[in-house]
Amino acid sequence: MPQNDVPLSEFDAATAVHRAEGGGLVTVLDPGWDVGGGILNGGYLLSVVARAAVLESPHAHPVALSASYLRAPAAGPAALTVVPGPAGRTLAHSHVTLADAGGPALSVNVTTATLGDDESVWSEPMPEVPPVEECFSVAEHRELAPPGVQVPGLSLRVDTRLDIATAGWAFGQPSGEPVLRAWMRFSDGREPDPLALVTFADALPPTSFSLGNLGWAPTVQLQVLVRALPAPGWCLVEATSSEIAGGWVDEDYRIWDSTGRLVAQSRQLARAPR
Repeated sequence: MPQNDVPLSEFDAATAVHRAEGGGLVTVLDPGWDVGGGILNGGYLLSVVARAAVLESPHAHPVALSASYLRAPAAGPAALTVVPGPAGRTLAHSHVTLADAGGPALSVNVTTATLGDDESVWSEPMPEVPPVEECFSVAEHRELAPPGVQVPGLSLRVDTRLDIATAGWAFGQPSGEPVLRAWMRFSDGREPDPLALVTFADALPPTSFSLGNLGWAPTVQLQVLVRALPAPGWCLVEATSSEIAGGWVDEDYRIWDSTGRLVAQSRQLARAPR
């Protein structure tokens, strides 16, 4: 008997949202999208929220998300509550709460719209970086992780190729400048779309790695803007910090698609690694 079902990508399966019998939305948070120690990546979690918002919206794409991370949710079943806001022909607003058995974990204001293929009126050019094949693969060099340190699941699912100029920390030679750049795509070949960009907007290691501080930097607040539909192929992701002080770090992301178009931006505030 012929099989017509197209298998879901790892990302689509891990971010799937379903309607429960009572009418609410539920998901199963996948433990494979962790950043180490069983802590799920903030961009992955925000993509789950974005999918729920789009499911309840008349528009197809998330274009602006502002998330407060209340606590780190556990992998496994979770519920999503979507409270609709004003909606019109060009955009719609909603508030989404993601909660696990321990209570609310994310509180997110989401704006949805339908992105087109309009050309940019003006755009800052993409930085010059080496081609993908000359960059440093995080997954292929997992043996460089310190003994006893588990390789984050995220690095096995998001193929990340670091610009060697910003990867000195991986060889014990941090640059001293909080800047990271990398080519990025899903490891199973799934092409980028607005939901993928939400994950990519928090998928690099903390910029504090470039200062030699390799600890976890938990996100407190994350804002993501999706600017355009990305073309197929690799995305270039750049993260920079402007201030690391008093136990806090900011990170600004810019993401370009394979044509060099800016397709997403993000800004977050995180606790600096101890």
